[in-house]
Amino acid sequence: AITTFSMLCRVGQMRRCAATLSQTINQVAASRQKHTLPDLTYDYGALEPHINAEIMQLHHSKHHATYVNNLNVTEEKYQEALAKGDVTAQVALQPALKFNGGGHINHTIFWTNLSPNGGGEPQGELMEAIKLDFGSFQKMKEKMSAATVAVQGSGWGWLGYDKESGRLRIAACANQDPLHGTTGLIPLLGIDVWEHAYYLQYKNVRPDYVKAIWNVINWENVSERLQTAKK
Repeated sequence: AITTFSMLCRVGQMRRCAATLSQTINQVAASRQKHTLPDLTYDYGALEPHINAEIMQLHHSKHHATYVNNLNVTEEKYQEALAKGDVTAQVALQPALKFNGGGHINHTIFWTNLSPNGGGEPQGELMEAIKLDFGSFQKMKEKMSAATVAVQGSGWGWLGYDKESGRLRIAACANQDPLHGTTGLIPLLGIDVWEHAYYLQYKNVRPDYVKAIWNVINWENVSERLQTAKK
């Protein structure tokens, strides 16, 4: 009888512990800072005629917003799997974390890389780095354009900073793979070549879109990113 009583006590304690743990997990999940869609610093139509308002509105308020929402849902599921020690569920959630997390990271950079007052050529330290690593601004522009246009299916073209060598590099990433997490390069400038970024205006002529986007590149933002990357 004493043994049975002791077992019942232990079972009761385990249930109380499980209930407490579940409550703690729920509190942590509720208090966790959720990702939000960043506001643009310009109107949807501000980049016309190079990128029209309809594309910008759909791209920002629909596509990017979907990545943000799905990232929040996936992170909640991942936290639950971690709390339960469910490694199988954690592994199964990795692709969704990479895709939606990458989509949020990439687009957050992309919007700041663009400006209605953009275009032209970079100045100062950034321009010197481009000349050193590519020979000239025009050569860098041509090399990055070619790499971006050549992306198979959906993806991104990037100008990144290699912290180990201190040099600028051009890279392409598939789908929403984030540059830093995929290559180790720190992202400075990204060009989105998913069809939702240009199809309504440029149809399937990706080279025309890539050529046009240079007219709205915010070189001040790219320069600031380079300075931060060097710290």
